[in-house]
Amino acid sequence: MLKIKLSRAGKKNLPHYKIVVNEARSKRDGKFVEELGVYNPTTTPKTFKLDQKRLDFWLARGAKATPTVKRLLNFHAKSS
Repeated sequence: MLKIKLSRAGKKNLPHYKIVVNEARSKRDGKFVEELGVYNPTTTPKTFKLDQKRLDFWLARGAKATPTVKRLLNFHAKSS
């Protein structure tokens, strides 16, 4: 089963995240199928970039978003 997850990058105490399509059982920062966007919570305002077409493509193919990704998508959908 495919999941849409956050993959952590950056350095200690300064994280940023890639939004990726990944196999559900694979490691958080391991190989991924496709990168959909980025999220950087350390900037002001927080940076959130996402390829909406590819997100819709993967959701139509049965990929499930993790609860954290769902929360981010809902928050940024309301603010745009």
